[in-house]
Amino acid sequence: MIDFNILTKEICSQASSFGFLEAAIARIKIDEQTKAGFMEWLNHKFHGSMEYLAKNTHLRFNPEILHEGTLSIICVKAPYLTKPVHSHKNRLSDINKAYVSSYALGRDYHKVLRKKLKEYSVWITEYLSQYDFKFEYRVFTDSAPILEVELAKNAGLGFRGKNTLLLNKTQGSMFFLGEIFTNVPLIPGKPATSHCGSCTKCIEVCPTRAFVSPYILDAKKCISYLTIENKESIPEEYRKAIGNRIYGCDDCQLFCPWNKFSKLTNISDFNPRKDLEELSLTDAFLIDEKQWQELTIGSPIYRIGYESWLRNVAVALGNASTSPEIMSALRQRQNFPSVMVQEHINWALAQHQTR
Repeated sequence: MIDFNILTKEICSQASSFGFLEAAIARIKIDEQTKAGFMEWLNHKFHGSMEYLAKNTHLRFNPEILHEGTLSIICVKAPYLTKPVHSHKNRLSDINKAYVSSYALGRDYHKVLRKKLKEYSVWITEYLSQYDFKFEYRVFTDSAPILEVELAKNAGLGFRGKNTLLLNKTQGSMFFLGEIFTNVPLIPGKPATSHCGSCTKCIEVCPTRAFVSPYILDAKKCISYLTIENKESIPEEYRKAIGNRIYGCDDCQLFCPWNKFSKLTNISDFNPRKDLEELSLTDAFLIDEKQWQELTIGSPIYRIGYESWLRNVAVALGNASTSPEIMSALRQRQNFPSVMVQEHINWALAQHQTR
């Protein structure tokens, strides 16, 4: 007779061998309070143009439907930092340097985690073969209608912070989440209790004041949304607050007290591409499309496209210290064949001229 308690412990204990911080088993059932909260968030249109979030809610609320025969969900966390939090604060403080969100400095996490999850699953398959158990599975990482944070919280991997992300008292929050849906009836972990207390640092430091209240984010105001998901012009009211952030934003994590405990990754694919980590705003703006593709191919940045990249960098240049080099870079691009890019260049020039 199979002892699924022992099985669960053995499977979860092997997670670190594949670069994960830890693994735990989630309860498949999504509670009614979570469902109601998610629907209310959608009803307030806080998801902006991310219409995919409003689709397939029945799958989000019933994750077992995604893979027939699912009895358990193995949840994992994969750290992505290769340098301590303070080094990213230093990057952010240099207003003439292009700030790329720390998670996007290396290889696209979708590809990396999917590969790691499959390797982990192959090990589980081999391990279970001794019990004559046919392991069936499907892996996910930010790639399907799944309430990942909720599942990870249910598994006991952390608690939901006021910044809406998964936090852990000994590991912070700077990690990716992944899941293995399986037919093995593993033993669920215990949901973690919240440890944000009275702290509201994440809400206070948000440059665009995107948090409606603790645990509720208006994505339309979030810099990550504005520079990545948003395909239109960036609303003027948020441009100055964007500062030098050209792809994403880390502030609600960088200044979270729990992230002093963030763990560094041993996954080499997350090593930063030096050009992205040390990129000046003028170099980021004057790079031609072919060079940009070579720089970002295989990176999550590649998906936003060259036009959105130039839009974002134009805003950051408008926020940079005025210099002949910056003025020259902006003027060189004034005739770029995109009305959207031209609009942001003109805005940036106007910022320097009014100074």
